[in-house]
Amino acid sequence: MKPSIPKGTRDFSPTEVANRTYIINTIKTAFETFGFQPIETPSFEKSSTLMGKYGEEGDRLIFKILNSGNFFYEKDSIDLPESYEKLKFNSLDDLESKEKIELNRFTNRISGKALRYDLTVPFARYVVQHQNEITFPFKRYQVQPVWRADRPQKGRFREFYQCDADVVGSKSLWQEVEFIQLYDTVFTQLGLAETTIKINNRKILSGIAEVIGAQDKLIDFTVALDKLDKIGQEKVETEMLSKGITSAAIQKVQPLFSFDGNNQENLDALAKMLTTSEEGTKGVEELRFVINSISELGLQSASLEVDVTLARGLNYYTGAIFEVSAPKGVKMGSIGGGGRYDDLTGIFGMKDVSGVGISFGLDRIYLVLEELGLFKTVALPKPKVMFVNFGENEALYCMKAISQLRVKGIKSELFPDAAKMKKQMNYANKREIEFVVIVGSQEIENDEFTLKNMVSGEQSKCSLLELIQTLL
Repeated sequence: MKPSIPKGTRDFSPTEVANRTYIINTIKTAFETFGFQPIETPSFEKSSTLMGKYGEEGDRLIFKILNSGNFFYEKDSIDLPESYEKLKFNSLDDLESKEKIELNRFTNRISGKALRYDLTVPFARYVVQHQNEITFPFKRYQVQPVWRADRPQKGRFREFYQCDADVVGSKSLWQEVEFIQLYDTVFTQLGLAETTIKINNRKILSGIAEVIGAQDKLIDFTVALDKLDKIGQEKVETEMLSKGITSAAIQKVQPLFSFDGNNQENLDALAKMLTTSEEGTKGVEELRFVINSISELGLQSASLEVDVTLARGLNYYTGAIFEVSAPKGVKMGSIGGGGRYDDLTGIFGMKDVSGVGISFGLDRIYLVLEELGLFKTVALPKPKVMFVNFGENEALYCMKAISQLRVKGIKSELFPDAAKMKKQMNYANKREIEFVVIVGSQEIENDEFTLKNMVSGEQSKCSLLELIQTLL
């Protein structure tokens, strides 16, 4: 059988791991500079924790985990619902509501757990479950993999890392301001100048839906609008029509597709459009506060742009929403995103806890840095010294010394096999090991070591103490 890995997953070489670690450490340092604390949650959650939190499209991309047991091998042990037969030929969209419920019940019978889709919903579960141990406002960061049953393509994988930072327990808009600064800090330190931080507010989108008479279609409206930069205006309008949004309503939102002023001009236009919507007006006011604050504080290298078509199709956002675009010239989807979710913990029984957070797309950031040649030379982990292996007695003598070196924190290793000298020295050269220690019968007899500097070629005799002092 030819070895392979599932589509949408990857192996990482030592160099790639080192580069990824460089990105992660840069992000973690910024997180901690801004006052965030690390947590971790399980790679899989109860299906009930995840399902229904991301909208219908998001739910389809959740990887289900089959329950343990042998019921599939027992004849007539499970009655398949009629909707299962329909799915052999049709999509989930073709099922009636009753059939979808029937299929969901069947799915829950055979799968009670699922791989996490993101880090935000598990974080909300964590907050509710550990609320008596947390000091609010709680600022947490999390760097872990997530899984989505998506179609693999450039920059989109089925297994990928998210680097999230969230604050719960505060409704202050200064949190939104700080997250914009956090994005700017990280991308500046990574050398990614001229990134664009796009911002909108879900209250504005709700207000627009209200003004055009489509408030009952808010989710369908935002999901379609969010695809504008991917599929274009014509297909967005077609999707809206297919979801029951009228032509008259779509005509009223035409100005959204051609907003091209600066931030203040766009905000003024939105304020005028939403004068009859209390929620929409509040969204404009919130957005104006953030824009004005950043204008006063300034950014290092990023730019902040009001994008009235930005929707981020996740159901739980209620206020500001963010999305970060790579520098111009790089064909890549968003490399970061997030927003405010005033009622996410409410789904787990903890009401009135506001939250806001952002995420960095590690894998896409990697691809952008690679394309732009912005990776610094990253030194791979390696020993500072390698001991040549001439046989059992010599290896034992070397291992006693290596133990002493490791106690002192000196990275050391013994070549495992008593191979030819040339092979061992080639290994040291390829690993770029700085020093090599040679021990033969004469060195053992004199209780000493021959130390060779692989850079200069210099070679000298020394005691164990002298060896340690030289290598420290």
